[in-house]
Amino acid sequence: MAAATPAGTGPWRDLRTRLLSVLVLGPMVLGCIWAGGSWFLGMMVLTLAGLAWEWVRLSGGLARGPVGLAMPAIILLAAGLAGWGLPWLGVGLLLPGAWLLWRLAGALPHGFLALGVIYLGLFGVAFITLRLDPEAGRANVFFLMLLVWASDSAAYIAGRALGGPKLWPAISPGKTWSGALGGLLGAMLVGALAAILVAPAAAPLWAALVAGALGVVSQAGDLLESGIKRRFGVKDSSHLIPGHGGLLDRLDGFLAAAPLAVVWSMILGSGVYLWR
Repeated sequence: MAAATPAGTGPWRDLRTRLLSVLVLGPMVLGCIWAGGSWFLGMMVLTLAGLAWEWVRLSGGLARGPVGLAMPAIILLAAGLAGWGLPWLGVGLLLPGAWLLWRLAGALPHGFLALGVIYLGLFGVAFITLRLDPEAGRANVFFLMLLVWASDSAAYIAGRALGGPKLWPAISPGKTWSGALGGLLGAMLVGALAAILVAPAAAPLWAALVAGALGVVSQAGDLLESGIKRRFGVKDSSHLIPGHGGLLDRLDGFLAAAPLAVVWSMILGSGVYLWR
């Protein structure tokens, strides 16, 4: 008879904590996105400030130092321009902002800080721009969130349940090919369901392909964040979210997928669902 797995160990040891965090934070996030306006923008201000703080912290900077103050200010200004309907001006601000951080960094990892301004800034501009579409913005943001969450959850379940060959052990030893494929299928399922339930005129296969592409990019963002943490020798970007680590740990997929989603939205045109 096999020995019982002690409580708090095994492949599912953190599942309860992860679920509790989602049940607490999930409704608040979804409520702010649904309400839009100042609720959504307020949520984005807190999120972007937290992401910038974690990025500075990873690089060894001080939150109250010049870098710790300048980085969130630049990112929030770019996001604010997007909120005022000037997303391209916000994007244009990021390059000089990255140069400024490079100059202020001193002995800190210059390239890492400059990358952070661009990476986090693009996410902020993209996510806000996507939501501000007056007709399809709410649905498109929910679609993006659901497919990234489905990708993360399906990858977690498939990877823990099936195991198998590692996806990229040098970057993220815990990720497997079974998890990556499970995540892809999870994202595609969300796309197909969106086409069937929300927009019956849409083709489920095409919607699944769009969701799958965004899901692959979100998994790439997950790997990038794992590589960053490995570079700096940390397990989590912070401990803000029990069971998940920090905001960078929880939002890594959105950071990568949101810019692609907003580019696709611009190609489709205003008022069009991403999966059409």
